Amino acid sequence: MTDQILTLKEVAAYLKLAEKTAYKLAAEGKLPGFKVGGSWRFRTEDIEQWINKSIKEGAETP
Repeated sequence: MTDQILTLKEVAAYLKLAEKTAYKLAAEGKLPGFKVGGSWRFRTEDIEQWINKSIKEGAETP
């Protein structure tokens, strides 16, 4: 298993977002993540897929 798990702080830095913004996106179900004992965690594979999907959707919008 090579999938890495990121914390909220790490995923915010990775996406170059404020932690508050990353938290809000996760809480709204817009950013793929899961909670462990009340703390958000994110699989890098899921984040990469989310980025690619967001890029494709943005490219399709005129």
